[in-house]
Parts: sequence; structure tokens; C-alpha cells
Amino acid sequence: MNNFTIYHNPRCSKSRKTLDLLRSNNIEPQIILYLKDPPTEKEIAGLLKKLNISARDLLRKNEEAYKINGLSDKSISENDLVSIMRTFPKLIERPIVVKGNTAVLGRPPENVNKLI
Repeated sequence: MNNFTIYHNPRCSKSRKTLDLLRSNNIEPQIILYLKDPPTEKEIAGLLKKLNISARDLLRKNEEAYKINGLSDKSISENDLVSIMRTFPKLIERPIVVKGNTAVLGRPPENVNKLI
């Protein structure tokens, strides 16, 4: 069993290409449609650990919710950013591919090759 998971947005071309890349390697990942079923704060924190990045690094800075919530303010804590991503999952950079205790952002999609 491959044990891959992808946090996927079917409307995102990078997310679709990443999923196609996995499937072209005979990997059928568990697909989490994170906009419909947002990860919990604990799950987001776990993803950050697996990605080895900060919450700020996972934010999509061009989203309207980023501007509306004043998220460019560097004084906002990691915990608060995680909570905001839970409330506004569109802020989460995608796709995220997880295998075991490691994860990568599929930007570019070829990043997933590190897990294959």
C-alpha cells in the first residue's frame, strides 16, 4: 500500500497536475478535498511539522482572506495563523502531499517526486 494523501483542490491546475503525477506512478492517494472538509487545527499543525515550514509559509498571500484579516502583520502568532487557516481553508497553499512523516507542497508538481 502506498499510503499517500493529497490535500486537493480540483479547481487548481497545480493540484490536478500533482494528482496526475502520482497516478502516473501507480499511486492512488487518499484525496482530501480540504475546502469541503477543512483540516482541524491539530491536523494543520501536523502538516506544518511534516512540511518543516512555518504557518506563515503555508499561507496563500494573494487570497482576499489574507488581506481582509491583515495577515501580513508579523506579530500574529503561529497558533493564531493555524486557527485562521482552519476558518479560511482557502488560505492553505495547495496541493500538499503526505507520505508517512514527510510532506511536500506540489508547487511545482514535480516536488512530489521526493516522496515517490
